[in-house]
Amino acid sequence: MSDFVKVALDAHGGDNAPKEVVKGAINAIKDNQNLIVYLVGIEELIKKELEGVEYDAERLKIVNATEIIAMSEAPVSAIRKKKNSSIVIGLQMVKNKEADAFVSCGSTGAILVGGQVIVGRIKGVDRPPLAPLIPTAKGFALLIDCGANVDSKPINLLQFAKMGSIYMNKMMGVENPKVGIVNIGAEEEKGNALVKDTFPLLKGCPEINFIGSIEARDIPNGDVDVIVCDAFVGNVILKLYEGLSATLISKIKESMLSNARSKIGGALVKPALRGTVKSFSSSEYGGAPLLGLKGLVVKGHGNSKAKEIKNALNQCIRFKQSGMLELMSESFAITQIQED
Repeated sequence: MSDFVKVALDAHGGDNAPKEVVKGAINAIKDNQNLIVYLVGIEELIKKELEGVEYDAERLKIVNATEIIAMSEAPVSAIRKKKNSSIVIGLQMVKNKEADAFVSCGSTGAILVGGQVIVGRIKGVDRPPLAPLIPTAKGFALLIDCGANVDSKPINLLQFAKMGSIYMNKMMGVENPKVGIVNIGAEEEKGNALVKDTFPLLKGCPEINFIGSIEARDIPNGDVDVIVCDAFVGNVILKLYEGLSATLISKIKESMLSNARSKIGGALVKPALRGTVKSFSSSEYGGAPLLGLKGLVVKGHGNSKAKEIKNALNQCIRFKQSGMLELMSESFAITQIQED
């Protein structure tokens, strides 16, 4: 079983759970013979979704959880009190090395708190960031942080840049990834106090390929591979990205169906357009990893369906096979020794 990638999957996380979660898990183990998925949740509800479905029972297992953490619950209190919840049990499985990763589309706050308290941080990492891949004209870029640390310090952003560079290089195969900090202008003297204080730290770091500031309008061009910012800025960028993409796709469809001529033209460009639309869909990336922990934790979108779940599980496979956890641990251990 050592060659298998074992993932604990929150069966009750998200708006479409457990149906779409179970479906995504089944599709993932069909496509990946080296994957074992532990569906963590209320056993009878999971079994109901599995009725009449063919699957490999040796690689899709149920881990019973008697409680569910609701989106509206206070994260710290919920993690402390609901020890038998699907989120807490899944995170405990990662801590105890029973699973290589945990995936959930549930409460972001509970996952962030639980990830740090239960799984724990890599030595040398002060604040683990959420880091989703976002589409660009040149492929994709890593947005780090997008929701974990609203009030960051310069040292945190420096650590984000290091983690993001390692991730893009080893996980996504980007050679010498370009790093940029989100700013209101390209000049070094611009920005708020956080950006101004962080800029020289990034500029003087030999471990990253820092190219300077990047304005929000340049992000879709793919000018950088790692987009560094605090979680407040990152979350605004991410939500605007999602909203604008959905609006543009809707308006394009509306225009293509507006009259007979546009319908004919639409039919001709539809095959090419489908590929473009697909590349700008968040479902292609399968959630945001919470980097800097002693094990992999992936936060999926709340409205994720089977495709997103499957891609999140695929991400866990690539993460383990790339040796990402070991690489980050070694990198920050070296940094710690140098600082001491």
